Amino acid sequence: MALKLALFVFLVIAVVAAPLPRAQSQPVSGLFNLSLINGTVFCSVNGSIGANGTVFPNAVVRLQCGAGNIVSTTITDGSGMFVITLDPRQLLQFLVSSLVADCNLVVVTPLVTCNANLPIGGVLQSPLQLVGTIIRGVVRITIFTSTGFTLTGAT
Repeated sequence: MALKLALFVFLVIAVVAAPLPRAQSQPVSGLFNLSLINGTVFCSVNGSIGANGTVFPNAVVRLQCGAGNIVSTTITDGSGMFVITLDPRQLLQFLVSSLVADCNLVVVTPLVTCNANLPIGGVLQSPLQLVGTIIRGVVRITIFTSTGFTLTGAT
């Protein structure tokens, strides 16, 4: 767990240290807004680590809001971890409260892909949780995480 936290902190520092694009429009507050969503997908129906700690590498994770609108898509790494970065153009349509209330993370890669003994149907889904906001110079980074994936829609 400490390694995952260290990797996440490193990512946040890397994003803050990266040069800001000049073509981006600045919000009225003068801050460049960025949101990060992170989490780990485990190869289980209840979102837990499981007995053998199996993660779900190369799984497609989508941020879906409202009536299934796909806002962003990413793929988990070899450790089952993912990070979705939302830039200001993607954030214009959302308030922080609506991201938490109206959006979910959805793993569209079937669970059977990581373990043939798991259900074929359904998708892993997780609500978002606001972790906090970091302001570094002219960059405001709002951080969200998954609250834990569970299998929905399985037959």
